[in-house]
Amino acid sequence: MKMDVLLGLQWGDEGKGKVVDVLAPQYEIVARFQGGPNAGHTLEFDGIKHVLHQIPSGIFRSQILNIIGNGVVLDPIVLKKEIDGLAKFNIDYKKNLVISKKATIIIPTHKLLDAAYEQSKGDKKIGSTLKGIGPTYQDKIGRSALRVGDIMSADFNEKYAALVEKHKNTLSHFNYPLDALAEMEEQFFAAIEFFKTLNLIDSEYVVNDAFAENKKILAEGAQGSLLDIDFGSYPYVTSSSTMTAGACTGLGVSPSKIGEVFGIFKAYCTRVGSGPFPTELFDQTGEAMRKEGNEFGSTTGRPRRCGWLDLPALKYSIMINGVTQLFMMKADVLNIFEEIQVCTHYELPSGEKIDRLSFEISEQEVKPIYKTLKGWNCPLEGIDSYEKFPLELKEYVSYLEKELNVPINLVSVGPDRSQTILK
Repeated sequence: MKMDVLLGLQWGDEGKGKVVDVLAPQYEIVARFQGGPNAGHTLEFDGIKHVLHQIPSGIFRSQILNIIGNGVVLDPIVLKKEIDGLAKFNIDYKKNLVISKKATIIIPTHKLLDAAYEQSKGDKKIGSTLKGIGPTYQDKIGRSALRVGDIMSADFNEKYAALVEKHKNTLSHFNYPLDALAEMEEQFFAAIEFFKTLNLIDSEYVVNDAFAENKKILAEGAQGSLLDIDFGSYPYVTSSSTMTAGACTGLGVSPSKIGEVFGIFKAYCTRVGSGPFPTELFDQTGEAMRKEGNEFGSTTGRPRRCGWLDLPALKYSIMINGVTQLFMMKADVLNIFEEIQVCTHYELPSGEKIDRLSFEISEQEVKPIYKTLKGWNCPLEGIDSYEKFPLELKEYVSYLEKELNVPINLVSVGPDRSQTILK
């Protein structure tokens, strides 16, 4: 038995949570392998919208074991709020949710550091969500972070105090105020006490034992491939490995255990925060796309930058992840357009045309070259099978499959669980 991996191929916000929820009945385990509360996985069913930040998106399926893996950075305060929010759904989180003892803890001063670092960059801001993610991963790599397993040790408070002192020294160089720290710490330690009641495990053993028992596992990624710490649009990236390889290190799984790789992409592109975005639209078309797609961050509420689909970027993500199946999301957002543009190449100032992504070339130096396709320009409500799609939407899917050389096996035509069409 092998582990399937589901991840985003753009700059995040592709709709991973919805697809995990739809696919979950095929699996016995859903496991998050990286990221933290900067993720916002939105699920919608039975007329109710749910946003998860750290808990895997299989949590609404009672038969699924949900694992928060070692590659995740966890905010105890956010986790407690998430679990409290699930109470009305009668979810047995003590049975269906387990957490790796090796996952790293976000402490209050990580958030203060995040804000101080971002403020110091001035107009070169990365666009951090200010959730403390980057500073926590810094401490993890620097071998000074606290891990989930530490909360059960007798000297946890001493370890915490030592790390806070280190952070205060850094904050003093930025003259960053500490007024909010006392209140943040009160919430933090209350959440830690709650944390101790949860099911804390050696998740690498649980996952590998599941292989031996022929259980089906789905690894759920956060953010998107173009935000990967190594292969994304550095430095405008997140602080973890968002690609298939990250599922191995984030869960303790051998590369030989990877099965299908499901790559999710929107029928267009969006991005939150700073960084290159060659196909970004600054006109009424971009605004219409944002409005139609309700493109505002599920974690931050920030308006997302919008643009046409970028094939060189998508091909790059498919390549580095070894994608075997594609899932296209939010096709319904393009309902309003009579014509749809797809970027096939970039043109350099020299006139040379390239079809490879290069983050060394700034977006100011490249001009996207578009192919125009006919839009379907009609609503997709009530469509329950691929055969009922408008001809133009089928042609759009076929064109992308030919260009990307990977099958598109799922198309989403609305936010609800029921509006997910298998091809």
